[in-house]
Amino acid sequence: MGGEIWNEPVRGSSFPRELFGLSGIDQLRALISGRVAPPPIGHLTGMRPTEAGPGNATFVMPITSWLQTPQGPVMGGVIAILADGPLGCAIQSILPGATGYTTSELSINMVRPVPRTGQLVARGRLVHGGRMLALSEVFVTDDAGRLIAHGTSRCVIFPPAAGVPEPPPTLPTAPPEDADWTPPYLRPAGGTVLGQEIWSERSGLEVLRAQVSGELPAPPLHHLLGMVPTQADEGSCTFSMPSSGWTTSPSGLVEGGVTACLADIALGGAVQTTLPAGTALAPTDLRVQFIRPVPPDGGPVTATATVVHRGRGVAVARAEITNGAGKVLALASGSAVILPHRRADLADDATLT
Repeated sequence: MGGEIWNEPVRGSSFPRELFGLSGIDQLRALISGRVAPPPIGHLTGMRPTEAGPGNATFVMPITSWLQTPQGPVMGGVIAILADGPLGCAIQSILPGATGYTTSELSINMVRPVPRTGQLVARGRLVHGGRMLALSEVFVTDDAGRLIAHGTSRCVIFPPAAGVPEPPPTLPTAPPEDADWTPPYLRPAGGTVLGQEIWSERSGLEVLRAQVSGELPAPPLHHLLGMVPTQADEGSCTFSMPSSGWTTSPSGLVEGGVTACLADIALGGAVQTTLPAGTALAPTDLRVQFIRPVPPDGGPVTATATVVHRGRGVAVARAEITNGAGKVLALASGSAVILPHRRADLADDATLT
C-alpha cells in the first residue's frame, strides 16, 4: 500500500451538515442503517457501528493482517482506534440536535493479547453526562467474549451550534459503493512482520535503526496508517505519519484513536530501544490527552517518545505529538512489561494477566 492508498481518492465522507440537527441517537442510527455513508476510517480498517441506544454504542472491527506490528501482535494503539468510536458515541447518544463534542482524554488498559483472527467488539457505556463534560467507558472483547481491554474517555460538550438547518422529514439514502472497488482492509496486507531470528540476534535499538534506514521493512500497520520511524536512540525514538483524509471520522477530522495509535507505536518503540536481543515487550496501558484537533491536510503528525523509567520488569515512557508547525497536538504516556527470553510475537505467552 505504501503509496497506493494515499494516491487514491478518499472514500467515505464526514457526517452531512444538513443532518446535524438530528439528535445524537438519530445521527448514530442513520450511520448504522446505511442512510449515511461510512467515514473514511471505516473503509480503511473495516470498523463500523452496529448498535446504539441511549447511553451506549457498540462497534466492531475485523482483525486483519494490516493491524500487525513489527513483532506481529496487535497492540493497544489499534485498540484505541476501535475504542474511540463507542467511547464518543455513547456520549453522543444522549446529546440533543446541533450539539457537538470532542474527546479530551483517552485511556486504554490491556488485559490479554489480541487474537490473530476473528473480530474485536467494543461496547461503550456512558458513565456521566453533564452539561459541559461527559465520561464513558468501553469493554473490548474477542469473538468468544473474552475481555481484551478496558478503556475510558472524557469528552467536552459544545454549546448547540447556531444556524443548523432543520433535518429533513425523510432521511436520504447513501449512494451505493462501487462494486468494483475493494476497501483497503480487505486487500492483501503490505509490509512484513520481522522473523524471530532478527529479534534473537539484534537489540531493539538495532532493529529500529535498521527500520529507519530502510534496511529492514516496515510492518503492515505502518503501511496502513502511513507511519514511519524517523529517529532512534537509546531510550527515545520518533515516528511520523501523514494527516490523511483516509483516517478521518464522521467529524471530518483525523480520528483521535489514530493519533493515539501513533503515540502508542512511539511509546513502544522508545521502550524497544532499551531491550537487549532476545527480549520481548508487552505494552499494558496507554493514556492520551488531546490538545488540538488534527485536520486532514496531509501534513506530518510526529510523535517523539522518551523512556522515563526502565526497571527490570516494567518500563514507562512519555510522548509528545506535534504537527508540522511544531504545535503540540497531544501528550501521551504508557507502560510495558519487559519479557526476557520470550518470543517477540508473544506466541509463547498465553496471557498478560
